[in-house]
Amino acid sequence: MSDVTIYHNPACGTSRNTLALLREKGVEPTVVEYLKAGWTREQLQDLLKRMDAKAHEILRVRGTNAEELGLTDPGVSDEAIIAAMIIEPILVNRPIVVTPKGAALCRPAELALGLL
Repeated sequence: MSDVTIYHNPACGTSRNTLALLREKGVEPTVVEYLKAGWTREQLQDLLKRMDAKAHEILRVRGTNAEELGLTDPGVSDEAIIAAMIIEPILVNRPIVVTPKGAALCRPAELALGLL
């Protein structure tokens, strides 16, 4: 399966474990180090649509300034969260795996197996 993408942070243990799990299953995904590549509004909106998720569901709080920015408030709009994620890519939780079967935030790593 070569049409698999992982949005990866090599400093994250769960992200490394997910990448290793994919490779153990014979999948060599396209690896996107999103902290370097950044995000576009279109990318994030597409991922959220594929995941049937809201931006708040992929917002990373731990180790970020999400709370200071007021992004953890339940009333904050998806658009505001997405705008912040574009400016600060670390605000997106990881890893996100995309396959022809869909997309998911793979925490724990084993969630990726359902996409293969």
